[in-house]
Amino acid sequence: MDNESIDRIIDAHQCEASSLIQVLLDIQSEHHWLPREALDRVSQRLQVPLTRIQHIATFYKAFSLVPKGRHEIHICMGTACHVRGASRILDMVEDMTGIKAGETDVDMKFSLETVNCLGCCALGPVMEIDGKTHGKMAPAKTADVLKNYE
Repeated sequence: MDNESIDRIIDAHQCEASSLIQVLLDIQSEHHWLPREALDRVSQRLQVPLTRIQHIATFYKAFSLVPKGRHEIHICMGTACHVRGASRILDMVEDMTGIKAGETDVDMKFSLETVNCLGCCALGPVMEIDGKTHGKMAPAKTADVLKNYE
């Protein structure tokens, strides 16, 4: 990650400290994580203490301080999804990707996370990949969906 791409994002927000969270979200969106160098640059350009930026980056689950895969998979484990077999979906994804929840594969292809709710309980069990919701999942359907992201 270079300073030029970070500066472009900061400049798009008029270098306003009040836009800190949106700046971090934009960096995260573009690079899939928030490297220390990016946080240092944001601190310098927005004149916000690095400790405040780190506090925000660690407080919100949307931010990651470790590299993420190109495809981010979220499996809903909320009540509605759980009773409809979300654990079987999670097992299938873990088997197919070779990673457990909270991990990223060595090829930086997939990151897997569990979430408490994706807000579409009627579609449970639900899997979200790169922000796209896949509902009424079953193990066989899970395999078919994942093949589209290889």
